[in-house]
Amino acid sequence: MPAVLVQYEAEIWKAIIETFAMVGASIAAAVLIGLPVGTLLFLCRKGKILENQMVFSVLNLVVNIIRSFPFLLLVVFLIPFTRLIIGTAIGTAAATVPLSIIAIAHYSRLVEQSLLDVPKGVMEAAISMGASVKEVIFKFLYVEARSGLVLGLTTSIISFISYSTIMGVVGGGGIGDFAIRYGYQQFKTDLMIYMIIIMVILVQIIQFTGTTVSRLIDKR
Repeated sequence: MPAVLVQYEAEIWKAIIETFAMVGASIAAAVLIGLPVGTLLFLCRKGKILENQMVFSVLNLVVNIIRSFPFLLLVVFLIPFTRLIIGTAIGTAAATVPLSIIAIAHYSRLVEQSLLDVPKGVMEAAISMGASVKEVIFKFLYVEARSGLVLGLTTSIISFISYSTIMGVVGGGGIGDFAIRYGYQQFKTDLMIYMIIIMVILVQIIQFTGTTVSRLIDKR
């Protein structure tokens, strides 16, 4: 192991754990909230079983606004809200708030797109068989779209890792913040390069895992 990594081993592990904490919270928000929001966006579209133009328009507008925000500005904009619900706007826990919000918006749009790719005949067949809305969602739509949902989540996770590198602005820590503070600002280029390599390896592992799982569950 290079000497510089040995020297900062404790700090590096702390940064990795902080990154996992931020990304983990983002994944949880994406799945628990982003998935239902994306599903509702799909079901409330014109011609779908829960057609509701008002609900669709509101959700669509909110998702578009959040996704159109430059992430750094979103982090700063949400500081009062973060302080309100966390009690502080500084630290890893505080960093999870803007990350979770962008995660919800990001993944909900990908969920909507995945469900739009499901052949129309699938939903029509489900309705003709008397399936309830819940059954249509869980037994037909999610089953047909599972491969796309996994790929969408994989893409989202990689984006969350990218977003997490910005969280040093609110003291969120993480690998990206470590690379800037200990590598770039202290002119330790080799240390910064090692951190970049760690990030690249992490992203490659996630992409490979997501692609593999998606391929295995795709029965089309």
